[in-house]
Amino acid sequence: MNVDILVYDGFDELDGIGPYEVFDYALGYAAEEDDGTTGDDGAIGDDGTTGDDGTTGDDGASGDDGGRVRYVSLDERETVTASHGTRVGVDGALPGPRGEDAPDLLVVPGGGWNARNQEASAWAEAQKGDVPRALAAYHAADTRIASVCTGSMLLAEAGVTDGRRAVTHASAVEELRESGAEVVDARVVDDGDVLSAGGVTSGIDLALYVVEREFGESVADRAATVIEYERRYEVATRDGSRRGEN
Repeated sequence: MNVDILVYDGFDELDGIGPYEVFDYALGYAAEEDDGTTGDDGAIGDDGTTGDDGTTGDDGASGDDGGRVRYVSLDERETVTASHGTRVGVDGALPGPRGEDAPDLLVVPGGGWNARNQEASAWAEAQKGDVPRALAAYHAADTRIASVCTGSMLLAEAGVTDGRRAVTHASAVEELRESGAEVVDARVVDDGDVLSAGGVTSGIDLALYVVEREFGESVADRAATVIEYERRYEVATRDGSRRGEN
């Protein structure tokens, strides 16, 4: 599974970095299970690209067998500056939705929506229009898209959540509803090719849910264990059922 996390100036750090770390560990573990090797500390060995601390190689890849996770931006650039000032390295530009390097899952973080920061935020990107247009194109190409926090508002701006079940940060729920989405009161909402997560830390829950679907419960549990995260998410699935609630 290839995962791209679309970053921009003003995105919230945890919206993007939380899912990145989950996917990075999980992709390594999935590759490890495929080749039957396991490191003493649960990290994959030198033949993968994940080191003892779970970090990836310079190109953001997590190993050819399990897939890759990387940060991408709309244009070629070296870094973006997140909402709290963290400079994040960018692995490349987001490819076209039908390109050979297109991701299987595109993750869209939020950040700064309610502050209406016109220079660097999800709100600013919505006003510029380039990110929503890219998301609309990916949706039209049937790519799975997952939003974290107010990243859902960028999906709404693109028309992706019109008539779809979704959730966003509590402070933007009414805006999401007014945009035409069917707001669901859940930490994570799975509406098939569109997934969404509510508050900032729920991006970790979303990533663990996707990992469990793709690679199985054992890989998801290993990723949760290594980051010492208690899986407490509630997922509202497309058929209206709810799972994973503790």
